[in-house]
Amino acid sequence: MSLTAFDDARDARLGLGTSVVDGDVLERAARRFGEHGIVLPTFAQLAEPQRIPAAALASLTGVGRNDADARNLWRVHWYNDATSGGLRETPEYVVLPPTFTGVASPILVAFGDTFPMIGAHKVLAAYACLVPRLVTGAFDPTAHRAVWPSTGNYARGGVAISRIMGCRGVAVLPENMSRERFEWLERWVTDAGDIVATPGSESNVKEIYDACAELAATEHNVIFNQFSEFSNHAGHYAVTGPALAHVFAAHAAAEPGLRLAAFVAASGSSGTLGAGDSLAERHGTRIVAVEALECPTMLYNGFGEHNIQGIGDKHIPFVHNVMNSDAAVAISDAATDGLYMAFGHEAGRRILSESGVPSDVVGSLHHFGLSSICNVLAAIKYARVAGLGADDVIVTVATDGAALYESERRRLVGSRFGGSFDDAAAAAQIEAHLVGADASHVQLLDEVGRSRIFNLGYFTWVEQQGVSLEDFEARREAAFWDRLHAMVPAWDDMIEEFNARSGASART
Repeated sequence: MSLTAFDDARDARLGLGTSVVDGDVLERAARRFGEHGIVLPTFAQLAEPQRIPAAALASLTGVGRNDADARNLWRVHWYNDATSGGLRETPEYVVLPPTFTGVASPILVAFGDTFPMIGAHKVLAAYACLVPRLVTGAFDPTAHRAVWPSTGNYARGGVAISRIMGCRGVAVLPENMSRERFEWLERWVTDAGDIVATPGSESNVKEIYDACAELAATEHNVIFNQFSEFSNHAGHYAVTGPALAHVFAAHAAAEPGLRLAAFVAASGSSGTLGAGDSLAERHGTRIVAVEALECPTMLYNGFGEHNIQGIGDKHIPFVHNVMNSDAAVAISDAATDGLYMAFGHEAGRRILSESGVPSDVVGSLHHFGLSSICNVLAAIKYARVAGLGADDVIVTVATDGAALYESERRRLVGSRFGGSFDDAAAAAQIEAHLVGADASHVQLLDEVGRSRIFNLGYFTWVEQQGVSLEDFEARREAAFWDRLHAMVPAWDDMIEEFNARSGASART
């Protein structure tokens, strides 16, 4: 078998491909989209929204960013202006200075809560996972149900994308995730049975997989497992990576000597870490993967339970390009819980202001949910261990905002803070977890460290999920990921062909 044929066969096994697999399904999907006037943005347009047709942008006038309206697909990018509903020249971000972080390196944080419908950047991952299946005729919106396994935001993103595309979406997520996630889902699903709550909390990903295995036994259910859908990685490579490069360029415009030293992101499904591949290619940026200290799988081959909602664990995601990662960092949920409480407390914000933190930084803290705070703390730790200086910029993302966790605030007062959270408690949390952020639980990865983490994935994907050893090992080589990245332009061509087939693009 030739190398090309071997790769094509592997692509098919892994749910990848750039050719039509079922012409009849493709035709039905295009007809559905034509009837509903739904136009699909290309990845290139989402990476550079200025390339979106003027008529499409104009059609957003009067469409709320949280409306179940297919035109909100044109907002599935980092450049949304939350105030005007239009485009920003640069993605919205904040620069965290030394007065806030205690390290010399500027930390740039892009805001994920500017994304439409779910207020989190996971809606991009859901779009990225569905579209290649749609335009190759592998998903039939007239007959299939899209199943979205997640610890919260990806499931919400999948339900949102499914609904505005005129098909049913099923959310599979742990029962102990924040109440706000379930309340949102209850408003968006078309049937209460489309919310599947699995046992446990953030750390119980295996239970999600088990539920999906049961659902997959029904032919019309199609599982979009973000942990193994490579288009999750590819979407962030193509869209999030360039957006973050633009954030860095905007910040560095006044200081040409700056370098983009590191990209930091909590692992979760590892899709967002795909942006790191893009930044590494453009800037030589180091890629830092983050996990919860209470479940330190990458660092210590450990296990446990934690509350950093949005970063599921106890396994290494199939779409994590481990051999391109440069560091692993663990953050305690005591730190993220404590700082979430302090950032939302008047005394906490006052303490930060009095310590010299700029008002725009203090005013941006509502953009920081639990995993967002985790990313920031990991960036601080990495800066300390790597010895980064004032010319070394770190970029990360605030996956979602504080509003998604208001119910957690009430719960934490009782479970972690003895029934009250006052000025003294806010001061103590900032002192312990922000001022006191140290260099512990950080590992700079060499080839041995990368291989150790990579090999951990064997137990989930080969032993539990039935992936062949050949397909598992293929991901060890850079050529596999280069081939994946090269598929994105081909998918864009197929998106344009699909829009032409549906006839909806002619009405945009």
